[in-house]
Amino acid sequence: MKSIIYFIIGFILFLVIKTLYDAGEFKSINPHFEGECISVFGLNGPEDITILKNGIAFISADDRWKTLAENPLQGHIYSYNVNHENPELINLTSNLEIDFHPHGISVFEDSLGNVNVFVVNHVDNIHSIELFKFENEKLVHTNTIKSSLLISPNDIVAINENQFYVTNDHGVSSRLIKTMQDYLQVSNSNVIFYDGTKFNISAIGLRYANGINISSDKKLVYVAETIGKKLSIYSRNEETNELHLINLLKMNSGVDNIEIDEDGNLWIGSHPQMLAFSRHAKDEHKLSPSQVLKVSQDSTHNYVFDEIYLNNGESLSGSSVSAIQKKNILIGAVFADHFLHCKY
Repeated sequence: MKSIIYFIIGFILFLVIKTLYDAGEFKSINPHFEGECISVFGLNGPEDITILKNGIAFISADDRWKTLAENPLQGHIYSYNVNHENPELINLTSNLEIDFHPHGISVFEDSLGNVNVFVVNHVDNIHSIELFKFENEKLVHTNTIKSSLLISPNDIVAINENQFYVTNDHGVSSRLIKTMQDYLQVSNSNVIFYDGTKFNISAIGLRYANGINISSDKKLVYVAETIGKKLSIYSRNEETNELHLINLLKMNSGVDNIEIDEDGNLWIGSHPQMLAFSRHAKDEHKLSPSQVLKVSQDSTHNYVFDEIYLNNGESLSGSSVSAIQKKNILIGAVFADHFLHCKY
């Protein structure tokens, strides 16, 4: 009987230590960055950022601490021009007449310069995709798309003006079951595709599918798996929009949103200590380290990654995105009341 008890205790200790190790709890955080950063205040929860070719950034912001406290405030999309000498935040959705709690964001710029904006929206556990047009320095709301397949949408990437991929970071909507699946590292999330009329499932079996983006030629789709700590790379059938897994890159970090620079390199905001991020989500005074990873291809076309930025959370806690344009890097976070504008 004692041997069985010892086995159970040993197994539980093993699971605890493995969970702590997998979450990066034992990592050393040695801050570094080859550049300078300033903090830009005036918004809450700048979770996702993307930058247009002309230098105008769109920032998806929502006060998630207020939402968790069941006192939600209206979220907004802001613009911020990195090419201006003294860029200012501009609220693009101050007059929006729908409840809005934005999450992932994507833009599609056509050959004529028209800009379509796609945003994941969460309102009282009801999820939708909100479509906008960017006209005369304003966002004009054009459509709301809902579906039972939007179970737990996180990020989005547009293919054209009315088609897009979306990640569901979990396969269930229950907060309790989500937490259990995270600790058990269950592969139960997916990627879905909207063809302009309906959604279909494009990829399954991911461990917390989070950020998503697409190559400039629209042939490759990249998905960040936060719990899986890896980047999944899919080939895309341009006729059927089906995804086929062709490569995996182990990142050893809780990878979040993905942005792509003009050379095709991937820039990923990440959580090197995921349990620290969980503690930060419950208490703003508890810091969560911030990390920026750059994924590129070496001379043999193998994917490799470099750590560009690392901080213990004092400058910015809980980094979720790193959008780059030339030497400008905007680093956003899930909960913070600011983002970083860095010169690399």
